[in-house]
Amino acid sequence: MSDNKVAAYLAEHPKMTGVLFTMMLLLSQAGTVAAGCTFNPGP
Repeated sequence: MSDNKVAAYLAEHPKMTGVLFTMMLLLSQAGTVAAGCTFNPGP
């Protein structure tokens, strides 16, 4: 999609802006948690 199409879609559906923002926030948090996990298989 071009930038104009995305901007037009978000202008027609303002709730999707909040949905996209929330998804990006959750994905960034999940990435931080996944990067902080360590796996120790044993001695």
